[in-house]
Amino acid sequence: MTLFADALAWLADGTNWTGTGSIPTRATQHLAVTAIALALAALIAVPLGILVGHTRRGRLLTIALAGAGRAIPTLGLLTLLGLALGIGASAPVIALVVLAIPSLLAGCAAGVRGVDPATVDAARATGLTELQVLTRVELPLAAPVVVGALRAATLQVVATATLAAYTADLGLGRYLFTGLKSRDYGEMLGGAVLVTALALALEIALAALHRAAARRARPDTAPRRTRRVATLEGHR
Repeated sequence: MTLFADALAWLADGTNWTGTGSIPTRATQHLAVTAIALALAALIAVPLGILVGHTRRGRLLTIALAGAGRAIPTLGLLTLLGLALGIGASAPVIALVVLAIPSLLAGCAAGVRGVDPATVDAARATGLTELQVLTRVELPLAAPVVVGALRAATLQVVATATLAAYTADLGLGRYLFTGLKSRDYGEMLGGAVLVTALALALEIALAALHRAAARRARPDTAPRRTRRVATLEGHR
């Protein structure tokens, strides 16, 4: 109980909420690192995953890449990158990009590939081009799976972004490293509480987005899916 009391006292200390190393500043840095890593990972994984799902080719390669990415220890990779690139944000961002790619790649590929082939064939039969089939039929129906992959990747990255403090003076992880070095375990626990709260906030927001995507993509019956394709064709 003393440890929790120390953590609460640290969180309630007004000096920790102002200045360059304040909790709001660290939280903003943590979110920025997370957002940058996710954006870079999405630039790589989303187009490749969509291409694999749409063409239904390269499934084994996708599984292999996703498995290889998950097998890489983030701390070990960060250490190697830190030695190669030096102190700064570059090493943790790259390590987090590698961490996020497998979930996004596998999710996008599975989501697009999982769209009912009958719906895709019906869309092509109405005269839609391959690009129109992808953007008007496959991606809207695959949205719940894609958002689910983004949700999983975000939680992985925001939790692991604490390691950014290993090679750079930024993020909420700095409280864990500083507390460990000074044996201020109240600060360590307080930092862990902040990371947990941030992850929960993102989880709640992304869960709401996930539910919204699922509602929009959920067809009641197969004939309605066909009518939807016909409606899209009518707006061409």
